[in-house]
Amino acid sequence: MNSKYSDIRTRLKIEVTKTDSNDLANLTHYLQNHQNGVSQYFKSAATNYLANLHQELNLSEDPDFQYYLPLQWDIPFPPPTNPKFKFVDLFAGIGGIRLAFQNLGGKCVFTSEWDTYSKKTYEANFGEVPFGDITKISESAIPNHDILLAGFPCQPFSIAGVSKKNALGRAHGFLDETQGTLFFDVARIIGHKMPKAFMLENVKNLVSHDKGRTFRVIKETLKQLGYSIYSKVLDGQSFVPQHRERIIIVGFKKSLFRNEETFDFPKMGMTNVVFKDILEEDVDPKYTLSDKLWNYLQDYSKKHKAKGNGFGFGLTDLNGISRTMSARYYKDGAEILIPQEGKNPRRLTPRESARLQGFPNEFIIPVSDNQAYKQFGNSVVVPLIQAVGENILNEILKINESRKPEVTVHQ
Repeated sequence: MNSKYSDIRTRLKIEVTKTDSNDLANLTHYLQNHQNGVSQYFKSAATNYLANLHQELNLSEDPDFQYYLPLQWDIPFPPPTNPKFKFVDLFAGIGGIRLAFQNLGGKCVFTSEWDTYSKKTYEANFGEVPFGDITKISESAIPNHDILLAGFPCQPFSIAGVSKKNALGRAHGFLDETQGTLFFDVARIIGHKMPKAFMLENVKNLVSHDKGRTFRVIKETLKQLGYSIYSKVLDGQSFVPQHRERIIIVGFKKSLFRNEETFDFPKMGMTNVVFKDILEEDVDPKYTLSDKLWNYLQDYSKKHKAKGNGFGFGLTDLNGISRTMSARYYKDGAEILIPQEGKNPRRLTPRESARLQGFPNEFIIPVSDNQAYKQFGNSVVVPLIQAVGENILNEILKINESRKPEVTVHQ
């Protein structure tokens, strides 16, 4: 039997809700990985869910995956049939980083994201429900992979624990310094699984946070785990009409690459796409600012300019690039307003927000406008990440080729 994913989505009750259960994560991960050697990580829990569901629905057939596999993936971005490499997607959001690496021929074998609405968008596009809170996920539950990807949030690192350990005469490492932060969970997974390479993404301010100490701790922690580290602030305006700077950290496993990698970040220029190229033609009047909001934004800007501050709205040059879209865009759209002749400016539509981040038009947006603004504001510039990923993959493919055993031909 060859079923479509939309059919079994209904049949197996695959619908993301606010729950701490990872049942659907195990089920959808098994459906996507039952033939690639990592099914043992998900099969037991997926089978239990299936058996309980059959009992709940009083179904007559045996609770067996034979009714659902093989599967036709009628989703925008199905898993590749012949992947070049495997990767995991942590702090996945709506899957911008996954999309970039999947475009390069990679197969995602594990994903994690805590936000319910982001999970909903992720499942609609990739047919997979992410696992929940990363702090509760054991590193042994994650399949082996070639590349680890994570857009982890930045949190301040406390030095209190280090001072206490020093007072007690106890040794401590950089990994200890990051405990209590979400970066610690990235580091513990890297340290346990030791992938060939990783790529981490964060806001530009991570570099200067706490006078550079936070970034130093992160880099030293990754080096102590056995990786050579490359980092650079890259601007998304090389690929989309948006000024968006992010720090990208790339690591290569020293014991594998022996410091022979020739990795470099992609060359950055200016995109040939201007802001008006991402706009929709017919836009609902609801996206036009009300007189009340438009007057408020103008008054707010005047007040702060009088004080010598730079706060205020941003009317975007349609033939140029926009400011950075943030997760707060849903509040008033102030940082990226679109001028309209004869009426108040308007905010971006969710589809335009997706395009501004380099998402294709096929990307499904199954959530409210406010949630969509938050999701795209928190996401990545997909083509920028793909350009970095291509350079990472080139190093992995080179090392894979150089490590192939020589074949001796007997005469």
